[in-house]
Amino acid sequence: MGSVQSLWPNPSAGTPTSLTDADLERVYDYPENPGGPWLQVNFVSSADGAAHVHGSSDALSHPADKRIFLLGRDLADLILVGAGTVRAENYRGARTNDERRARRARLGRSEVPPIAVVSGNAAIEPDSALLTDTRVPPIIITTTAAPEARRAALAEAGAEILVAGDTRVDLTAALRELAGRGLRRINCEGGPHLFGQLVAEDLVDQLCLTVAPLLAGGGADRIAAGGATAAPRAMELASVLHEDGFTMLRYRRRERSPG
Repeated sequence: MGSVQSLWPNPSAGTPTSLTDADLERVYDYPENPGGPWLQVNFVSSADGAAHVHGSSDALSHPADKRIFLLGRDLADLILVGAGTVRAENYRGARTNDERRARRARLGRSEVPPIAVVSGNAAIEPDSALLTDTRVPPIIITTTAAPEARRAALAEAGAEILVAGDTRVDLTAALRELAGRGLRRINCEGGPHLFGQLVAEDLVDQLCLTVAPLLAGGGADRIAAGGATAAPRAMELASVLHEDGFTMLRYRRRERSPG
């Protein structure tokens, strides 16, 4: 297997530069002191834009992509994910090891980041691995319209319930509440409908997108789904890495002009 290399920015202005774990941490780290919620989204897609193959993103992934995926978790205060992705990918609580635990301790993060799941109707099973196979309780972000029995069952199973919105989750309010608890560095792992809503509410500060050298053909979702956004969100290319034909792109929110 090769090594992750930087195509841009390239400090040597010559041959692409292989990156160490410390280099990758500097590339992907969050702002030092975000004043409020600062959200990055992680996705992998095929070269023709598919977000999954046969319902799962595994066929699009690569060890380099997984390395950056795990790094995104290590650097974050909180992992954010949609309920559909939790079910499709059989989510469980975040894992750690000695190296990752030491990194988080050095950065002043908790030992293991909690996972927050967005589900307007609280449609997570209380006996799912998310609740039964975890070191820290998950946070279920839901609405007042979610059945009280479901919310109560999830709370009894150990989940924390965060209500934000009446019939649709108000992500702006939810992220503001989480930031008030010190969970400001947020790493979103999908899925497409959650990403589409985050874009619509203009909450995305960074997109980390791995493009796999595959053509999936028709039938698969794009990485963003849902209703049309009022206006495109301007981003700037911040880095381009590659390994074995997989290209790892990082886009940051373009700074708004004063006034």
